[in-house]
Amino acid sequence: MSPSNRLFPLDLAQLPSMLFGAPAFRVEEYTEGSTYVVRAEVPGLDPDKDITVSQFGDRLQIRIERIEERVDKTHSEFHYGSFARSVQLPMSADEEGISATYSAGILEIRVKLAGKVTPGREIPVNATRPTTGSAPKHK
Repeated sequence: MSPSNRLFPLDLAQLPSMLFGAPAFRVEEYTEGSTYVVRAEVPGLDPDKDITVSQFGDRLQIRIERIEERVDKTHSEFHYGSFARSVQLPMSADEEGISATYSAGILEIRVKLAGKVTPGREIPVNATRPTTGSAPKHK
């Protein structure tokens, strides 16, 4: 298991939630061989009713609907809400090769990687000199 090589370990889309104290759930991402793995800690949920995993372009979104109720002889309390996390998929993600499982409170999403992605490259910028009289005049 090798850790993700992302520059920022936090998803910046989650920054407002973290700053203003909205509850969220923990997510870890890593590459395991030719598979990208996303794991979310979401205990006590029914995956058929409470968890939705979606893929939109290069983003993977996890949405949960949490309804928790505690009742004893003298007190009852409930918590509820919808929470979402979004992660960017690697460039080589195979959109057809995404699967999700839920076991012991852990949601695991596995994404097959389609193969080797060529690294980015720098594009040279060629400077041209304006010909006399063709440069725009500034007023």
